Amino acid sequence: QVQLQESGPGLVKPSQTLTLTCTVSGGSFATNSYYWIWIRQPPGKGLEWVGSIANSGNTVYTPSLKSRTSISRDTSKKQFTLQLSSVTPEDTAVYYCARVPGGRNWDDYDRRGQGTQVTVSS
Repeated sequence: QVQLQESGPGLVKPSQTLTLTCTVSGGSFATNSYYWIWIRQPPGKGLEWVGSIANSGNTVYTPSLKSRTSISRDTSKKQFTLQLSSVTPEDTAVYYCARVPGGRNWDDYDRRGQGTQVTVSS
């Protein structure tokens, strides 16, 4: 059974860079059958797709965050990492990592981490 676990700081100051890591266990990571995503849920709002990374290493980001977002991976550690720069309080959210079957939309994920609360505040 594949499991995903997010890790990173719960509190980030404005203008800093948020870094979160997702560790995948119990299954394959370097596979063309899936791609991996970061999503977030701000307080009182719905889920928002942040970005994706494929087995090829190709990345895609949501347009509104593209200039501040970077997703990378370490296949030897079965991890992928989100970096979001120049954060503001509007980036406060619960952040999730998830797995999506190849060819499906991001919201068709079949595995998701439990989420980690990130608060941007001075």
